[in-house]
Amino acid sequence: MNTINTLHEVTASQSPDESVKATREPVWRVVGGSIATGLVGALALTLGVFAGASEYVITASALLAFACGWAMLAILSARYTSQPQRWARVPAAAMAIVALVLLVTSPGDQALTAAGWAWPPAMLALTIWMIIQLRRDLHGRVRWLVYPVLGALVVGSIGGAFETVSRVSDRHDFAAPGTLYDVGGHRLHLDCVGSGSPTVVLENGLGGLSVLWSRITAEASRTTRVCAYDRAGQGWSDDVSAPQDGVAVTADLHTLLQRAGEAGPYVLVGHSAGGAYVMVYAAQYPNEVAGMVLLDSMSPYQFTALPDFASQYSMMRRGVAVLPSFARMGLGRIMPPSAASDFPEPAAAQVRAFGASPRQYRSMRDEQSVYPAVLRQAQALLTLHDKPLVVITATGSQRDTKGWTAAQDQMAQLSTNSQHRIVEATHDGVVDDVNSFEKSVQAIDDVVKAIRTTSAVAAR
Repeated sequence: MNTINTLHEVTASQSPDESVKATREPVWRVVGGSIATGLVGALALTLGVFAGASEYVITASALLAFACGWAMLAILSARYTSQPQRWARVPAAAMAIVALVLLVTSPGDQALTAAGWAWPPAMLALTIWMIIQLRRDLHGRVRWLVYPVLGALVVGSIGGAFETVSRVSDRHDFAAPGTLYDVGGHRLHLDCVGSGSPTVVLENGLGGLSVLWSRITAEASRTTRVCAYDRAGQGWSDDVSAPQDGVAVTADLHTLLQRAGEAGPYVLVGHSAGGAYVMVYAAQYPNEVAGMVLLDSMSPYQFTALPDFASQYSMMRRGVAVLPSFARMGLGRIMPPSAASDFPEPAAAQVRAFGASPRQYRSMRDEQSVYPAVLRQAQALLTLHDKPLVVITATGSQRDTKGWTAAQDQMAQLSTNSQHRIVEATHDGVVDDVNSFEKSVQAIDDVVKAIRTTSAVAAR
C-alpha cells in the first residue's frame, strides 16, 4: 500500500512534460508517420493542388511537403519518444528555404540548369550528414524506414550532377543540323533539304523534335524541298517566356519561313498536336497553303468528339508537369524516348539527348497547358476548298481511342479533294517507325503531285 501511495505522489509531482515522457509512443510510429506525411503531401500538392503547374512550382511544392515531414520527425520524436531526432530540423529548414527561393524567383530552364552545378553536391553533402546523425540517434530496425528516403536523395544528387554535365556535353556534341533564324526576340531552328516546289513544312507533335522526321525527310526530299523545324522551347530553338497558343506558334513559323527565304505556298504536314497547328496556320494564312497532310492528327473538336479526352487530358497535364523535375535528377537519361533505339546515328543520339531532357518535358507541359486555346483556334479553319488533303489514321489510335475514326473522317471533309487512309501503325509510328513511315511519305508525295498537276489526290 505504501508503494502505491509513493507512486501516486511521484506522478502528481511530475511536470506536464514529464507526464508525456512517462507514456512514450513507439518511435516507429513517429518515424513512419513523418515519412508518410512528406510523401503523401508531395503527391497531393504536385498532382492535386498544383497539378499542371510550372516546373519551379512543382519542385517547390514537393520540397515544402518533405520539409513538413522532416519537421514533424524532429518535433514529435523529441516530444513523444525516447530517441529524439533533432537533426531532422536541418533538412526541414534547408528544403523550406530552397522552396521559398524558387517561389519568389520563378526561375526558368536556364536558371534551373545553372543551379544544377550547386544543388547536387549540396544535397549529397547534406544527405551524408543526415545518415551519420541517423546512425547516432536512431537505434534498431526502425532506421530502415528512413534509409530508402536517404538513398533516394543520394541517387537524386548523383543523377542531378550527371544531368547538368550531360547538358553541357550535349550542347557541345550536337550542333544544330539546320540554321537558327531570329523571328522576333527568339530564334527558331529550321532544317531544309532537297529542291523543288511546293516546299513541304513539317510540324512536330507534342514533345517532338525536328530530327524525328529524319526518315520522312530523307525520302520525301528526293522529289521536292522539305523543311523540319523546332517550335520555341524544343530541340535547338530558343525558349520563350510563356506558353504560346496556336496563333503565336504559326506567326513564328510564318516569320521563320520568310526570313529563311522559303517560298510558298506550302504543303503543311502535321503529326498529332502538330495537325492542330497546321490547321491554325491555314486559317491564319490561307494563301500560303497549297495542300495538307494530317498524320494521325488531333481534331479541333478533340474535347467533344472524343468522349474520354477531357479526363485523359486532365491526367496527362498532371503527369507531364512532374516530368521536368524528375528529369532534372537524370531520370530522363535512364529512360530515353523509345524512338531513340530505332533511329540510325546521329539521329538516335540526338533524340536521346534532347527528347527526355528537363527542357523538352517543360516544353511539353507548356504546350499542353494551352491545348484548349489551340484547338479553338484550329476550329477557325472551315474549309480548304479543293486543295489536296490526305488524312492518315493509325490503327493503334483507332483501337485505343473512342471516337478517333469519326474525328479523322470529319477532318478529311475539310477539302473536296481529299483521301482518308487507314495505316497499320501506332500513333508515333506514322512518323518514326521504320515499318510505317513510308505510308506517310507516300501521302506527302501524292499531295505534291496533285498540286503540280492540278488533279485529284490519288486513291490508295
